[in-house]
Amino acid sequence: MNRLERSVSVLNIAGLTVRHRRTVALDAVDLEFGPGVHGLLGPNGAGKTSLIRVLATVARPTAGRVQLLGREVSGHRELSAARRRLGYLPQDFGYYPGFTVRDFVAYVAWLKDIPAAQAGPAVEQAVARVGLADRIDARMKTLSGGMVRRVGIAQAIVNDPAVLLLDEPTAGLDPEQRIAFRVLLRELGEAGTTVIVSTHLVEDVATACTEVTLIEAGAVVYRGTPDTLAALGERLEDPEATQSPVERGYTQALRLRRTGSAAAPGARR
Repeated sequence: MNRLERSVSVLNIAGLTVRHRRTVALDAVDLEFGPGVHGLLGPNGAGKTSLIRVLATVARPTAGRVQLLGREVSGHRELSAARRRLGYLPQDFGYYPGFTVRDFVAYVAWLKDIPAAQAGPAVEQAVARVGLADRIDARMKTLSGGMVRRVGIAQAIVNDPAVLLLDEPTAGLDPEQRIAFRVLLRELGEAGTTVIVSTHLVEDVATACTEVTLIEAGAVVYRGTPDTLAALGERLEDPEATQSPVERGYTQALRLRRTGSAAAPGARR
């Protein structure tokens, strides 16, 4: 895909509603994402994973629509086309333990319809970008949990996706690996990829993301930059001494929502 195509609005979400039996996971959410790294924050049960799964086309919404690069994602043909443009790392992803790292990432490249002549170099590049070039022929069952997670990131980027969806991508990574991952995110965002990272680790968002969306109870509570979220934290009356500025902003945005006080910047009522 050429980079000019990525300069326009990439993802448009209108009236997105997801219900799980009697529980409303997302309630008529409207969002738009362009190129860059977008952090998706919120407490457990806020609706983050439900949103990521719908965007990844592995779950269908109850109502609303999703557009990728100006085209609505509905129907078999549109879904197939969208999936070739997407990279997705779920919170828990399956793999074949007997596969080597190369085999597993190559299998995903095949699923993404990457031409055979391009697949080999694409696999090697993706594995190298997550720091596993020396383990590319190791079997998946021999890897540590953190290494498996890095293979998950590699398979998500092997097709050079227009939209990269990552659900808790740093789970199991040590501090050094998390720093390397943040660098990779920034590189992808600067290259024109639309990256959406769902995480509980606020500091990952503060250092790698250009925009933050905070969700609680299926609604958008805050949308803005990490700096404006940090500024919101200055209004917190009793901050924890161990909290960073962005963590204080996260806490304050949730408090404003829960008490019905003035809405945080970018909140959707």
